[in-house]
Amino acid sequence: MKSFRTEIENPIVEKDIIELEKKIRQFKGGEVDEEKFRSLRLARGVYGQRQPGVQMVRIKLPYGKVTSNQLLGICDVSDEFSRGRLHITTRQDIQIHYVDLERTPELWAQLEKDEVTIREACGNTVRNVTASETAGIDVNEPFDVSPYAHGIFEYFLRNPIGQEMGRKFKVSFSSSDEDTGLSYMHDLGFIAKIQNGERGFKVMLAGGLGSQPRHADELYEFLPTDKIVPLMEGVIRVFDRYGERKSRAKARMKFLLKDIGLDGFKALLEEEQLAIPVKSYPIEYQNYPEVKVAEVETPEVTIEDKEAFAQWKSTNLVPQKQDGYVAIGIKVLLGDFYTDKARELAKLVRDYAAGEIRLSLRQNILIPFVKEELVPFFYVELQKLGFAEAGYNKALDITACPGTDTCNLGIASSTGIADELERVIKAEYPQYISNPDVVIKISGCMNACGQHNMAHIGFQGMSVRTKDKLVAPALQVLLGGGNLGNGNGKFADKVAKIPSKRGPEALRLILDDFEANGNGASYTEYYEKQGQHYFYDFLKPLTDVENLAPEDFIDWGNEEKYKQEIGVGECAGVVIDLVATLFFESQEKIENAEEAIQQGKWAASIYYSYQSIVNSAKALLTSEKVKTNTHSSIIKDFEELYVASGKIAFEGGFDTLALQLNKNEPSEAFAKSYLEDAKTVLQRLEAFRKLELQHA
Repeated sequence: MKSFRTEIENPIVEKDIIELEKKIRQFKGGEVDEEKFRSLRLARGVYGQRQPGVQMVRIKLPYGKVTSNQLLGICDVSDEFSRGRLHITTRQDIQIHYVDLERTPELWAQLEKDEVTIREACGNTVRNVTASETAGIDVNEPFDVSPYAHGIFEYFLRNPIGQEMGRKFKVSFSSSDEDTGLSYMHDLGFIAKIQNGERGFKVMLAGGLGSQPRHADELYEFLPTDKIVPLMEGVIRVFDRYGERKSRAKARMKFLLKDIGLDGFKALLEEEQLAIPVKSYPIEYQNYPEVKVAEVETPEVTIEDKEAFAQWKSTNLVPQKQDGYVAIGIKVLLGDFYTDKARELAKLVRDYAAGEIRLSLRQNILIPFVKEELVPFFYVELQKLGFAEAGYNKALDITACPGTDTCNLGIASSTGIADELERVIKAEYPQYISNPDVVIKISGCMNACGQHNMAHIGFQGMSVRTKDKLVAPALQVLLGGGNLGNGNGKFADKVAKIPSKRGPEALRLILDDFEANGNGASYTEYYEKQGQHYFYDFLKPLTDVENLAPEDFIDWGNEEKYKQEIGVGECAGVVIDLVATLFFESQEKIENAEEAIQQGKWAASIYYSYQSIVNSAKALLTSEKVKTNTHSSIIKDFEELYVASGKIAFEGGFDTLALQLNKNEPSEAFAKSYLEDAKTVLQRLEAFRKLELQHA
């Protein structure tokens, strides 16, 4: 594992990879606690699998953009370190599975040669910044959001304020009012707008899915583009300090907004303004890489099945605002494709288009900048690769998470039932191959990685128990969700819980009813008109679990009898509460603060010092078994239990010392003085703990 160290040109990246290798060695040697190591590896895109001894690696691809060279590099990595399968996620990442933990630094180093990272793809961090896959070509867009999504990605990558939040933080960009970036279900969602000739965004705050979906609030009707970075920094600072940390189920931004309200959040946001290092952060969109389309002669091809070609064109061609070009959508079943085909696709796009693809939120691939005269050639070539199936972004195009295939949290199969539902639609409802109005999504558990609760028709993996205490795989049927555009959406209602093997019959009943009674309405309108109870009534017979057949106890895609096995979820990471480890982390933060000062990064140094101060206080509170749910409660409780009581002295109070960071502008002088405060806090608290143990 030495060779990669000299091949990485970026010293920051090199240090990251070497640090991961070091932590793996320490973990294997028993020097680092398992839970603390889990938190560290998650922040570096390394995620535990359902299968023991192997890892899933999530590759972070901002707004789904992948160049041909990057895709070829990802294929090399997948072949060498995994099994040659690439999985597109609903956040425009690529995941590879069955990776040996000890080889992850080497894997990461190889990806970085093509400027691809796994940093902060998992864990309590700012996750992949997503965007409309049509950004830059959208016929309805006021401007291309890609440079702004990229600017956000670059600014917050490795930024200390977003490394150890209570939970993950998700951001999206929508290229137009159609809101294909789904702003209403994100922690921060940006919708492109132009007001009086100025570029800006409508800003949505604190949406989310999961078991308790929440519609985002409108934070700004219009925010100029140079204000989005300062805004997001303030939002993250508030979330980091006041967001829940102990209870994973309540640790998302949406719960903080539920507790304090939008006005309360705005007040806390205002308190952070002095500490934010940039008041304006213009993103130079003019410097965004220009598109370079390959200049080639049009090859002559023969289309054998003209009817199939016509259907494919009607569903898989996406109009482009640039004259003479279209984009081609590739429907990727369950988001899974393989390196042999991916390599050929990368070369095709490099040689005949613009050398890039966009991964979509529906787990598909979009090829932009295809010359109109090259469409027949692309169809023939994509047919050879198995990438020319009609139905891109239509009802047939079902979204599903990996479920019980690889995920620790999967309760029932999502990929197996998705396969079967696609088969039913093709065989029995061919008209839905070209129907864009019905969206079907499936998740293997309540966490909604398959986004089931914002679909017109959604299924969530569950289990049911009979009177004889036999357990069978089940599906919660949800209906009536949908994206209404411009930051508005509707979450689906839970209608009925049925054994999984009855999923296809449920879909038949739902589609038959819509066909018979929809009368040209959209599915959202139709559901709204009929209401939840109407649908429950005709699905109710499927809910009976006292007449299950033997095959009902075998999940889709499996041959063995169903057994519910739920592991430990890792989406949020874990914060370790061992006192000595917390003090050790505080020292690490101090070292980070010192390094940031040497680099002239005053704001970063200040935040590291703040984290050290809070962490040190948390260590002593942990020793007393005091709840440490939020940073703000840690500061408050430490002041009351240790300082106000006279156990430990801090002139002016501990809360005043700790919260200096939002009372001062970032400067060299303050960064240095605050660092000394952090050192003093750690020194005094460690000394107190030492005396406490001596007299125990």
